[in-house]
Amino acid sequence: MKTKVTLVGSGPGDPQLLTLKAVKAIQNADAILYDALVNRSVLKHAKASAQLMCVGKRAGQHSFGQDEINKLIVDHAFNYGNVVRLKGGDPFIFGRGYEELEYVESFGIEVEVVPGISSSSAVPAYQKIPLTHRGLSQSFWVLTATNKYGELSDDIKLAVQTNATVVVLMGVSKLSQIVELYKQQNKENVPIGIIQNGTLKSEKAVYGTINNIEQLSAEQNIQAPAIIVIGEVVALKQEIKVNELSNWNYYAS
Repeated sequence: MKTKVTLVGSGPGDPQLLTLKAVKAIQNADAILYDALVNRSVLKHAKASAQLMCVGKRAGQHSFGQDEINKLIVDHAFNYGNVVRLKGGDPFIFGRGYEELEYVESFGIEVEVVPGISSSSAVPAYQKIPLTHRGLSQSFWVLTATNKYGELSDDIKLAVQTNATVVVLMGVSKLSQIVELYKQQNKENVPIGIIQNGTLKSEKAVYGTINNIEQLSAEQNIQAPAIIVIGEVVALKQEIKVNELSNWNYYAS
């Protein structure tokens, strides 16, 4: 039996953002191992005989460790043949995709990668926020909030010192620390937005400045999964509710 594993990115959440190549891979799979943040509706593309298994990991709610997932992928490849490892966003952007690729290839199993649309760009776009804009931002950083020890990433400390747009994934729990870093750079009035469940019908967003975002986020009960976008481009968002505008210190003189 021929064995093959395809690492497939399912995109940021909206099932219509699944790529055509991803759909084809799912349709041809004999087994699919999918993550917690994968929209379940994309599984409708799987054939009736396909084996489906959720191997999702969420902070504080680990159902499988990464080593277990690696072994499950290989076991399913040898038992079923054509396996799709379905991951949220893009497999190679904070998805530990390369770790899985290395492990699977060490068993002589063919691996293909199907990129997915990353939430780091799609979620701001859905909110009509450009990550770059002439005269405002010539670059952007995409960061995870924590390092492997659960501490605030040192890269955020570097990003704060630039004028680039900063996109922070998995950062809600570190919001207060991120805010403090910006305040230390005298950037209290920099615009910031936090988008929960981006691209989904349950999407919820809050906007303000570094100075007031903690209060606004608490009032709106913003929780993970959410993306933080920081920078002057956030002020370009056109659809700002009246109650949000009243708290938009960035426009205050």
